[in-house]
Amino acid sequence: MKLALPRRTETFTETFGPLLPGLGLALAVTAVAYGLETVETALFGRAWLEALVLAILLGTLVRSLLLTGPRWRAGASFAAKYPLEVAVVMLGASLGIGTVLAAGPALLAGIAGVVVVAIIVSFLIGRCLRLPPRMALLVACGNSICGNSAIAAVAPVIDADGEDVAAAIAFTAVLGIVVVLGLPILGIALGMNPLAYGAFAGLTVYAVPQVIAAAAPLGAVAVQMGTLVKLVRVSLLGPVCLALAMLAPRLGGRPGAPATDTARRPSLGQVMPWFVLGFLALVLCRSAGLIPDAALPEIGRIATFLTVLAMAGLGLGTDVRALARAGGRVTAAVVLSLAGLAAVSLALLAALGLTA
Repeated sequence: MKLALPRRTETFTETFGPLLPGLGLALAVTAVAYGLETVETALFGRAWLEALVLAILLGTLVRSLLLTGPRWRAGASFAAKYPLEVAVVMLGASLGIGTVLAAGPALLAGIAGVVVVAIIVSFLIGRCLRLPPRMALLVACGNSICGNSAIAAVAPVIDADGEDVAAAIAFTAVLGIVVVLGLPILGIALGMNPLAYGAFAGLTVYAVPQVIAAAAPLGAVAVQMGTLVKLVRVSLLGPVCLALAMLAPRLGGRPGAPATDTARRPSLGQVMPWFVLGFLALVLCRSAGLIPDAALPEIGRIATFLTVLAMAGLGLGTDVRALARAGGRVTAAVVLSLAGLAAVSLALLAALGLTA
């Protein structure tokens, strides 16, 4: 009779040691990205390329030119996934139910409708341009909700490929800068009042800071309206992730993925990812007054840092040659999707009488 020997538990070094090279490199790329953003601000008065964009560009450059072995992959993959999920959870702390309800039922329903229609239209545009289904969804969600954060949050829900995520983020990030610079010119050319323009900026611009920057030329009213509309769009990230988790099995497996992946029924974690639950929980905590206003700036800074770290991890897992191959079609999909979002947004504002 053989005695069963107790299983040996892995040591800390064995568990986390393989992560340290890639994670350390991701932290280094993050530090350089923040440093370059600081230099931009000192030289030009503002950062034209934010640390988030710089991190993924730098990470991709390092991966393409220097890293070819497997030593860095585990840590880079870890950095690309878990910090971002925590950042999505923390995003809920800035959004209370009262803020959302203050916008009024018609505008709230309209914003939700714009997001749904924009996702569908953007997805169809991507498929017409022969993008893979998951890539088309990444572009659609990035354009329709909150840019890079939405792309990175949706990616684990639909099991998107890392190179697709990085490509969608890279092109969406670059276009986001163009939108911030060009949207005020469009608003003035259309003769939009500050209230309408603020809502238009909140419906079309990707990130909250970008909304503020794009709305500022038309005054404080435009900034306040734009921020409110944008936060409502951000609040839809959780429901969209939930819906996509239920639809993900119908997308089919990724090339090279095990055949069992597509036949497996979604687990509870796939239907309702933990970070979506965490996001909703913090929204409720914020609404109940459990998160003080004084804590919000620090929470925002931590969430931003984690997002930049995740972008560095994504960049370190992406070869620039893959971006170049996908570039033309992805760029066209992003541009056309943004144009469709702008058209739907203007139609909503006209229906609500905000452009008068």
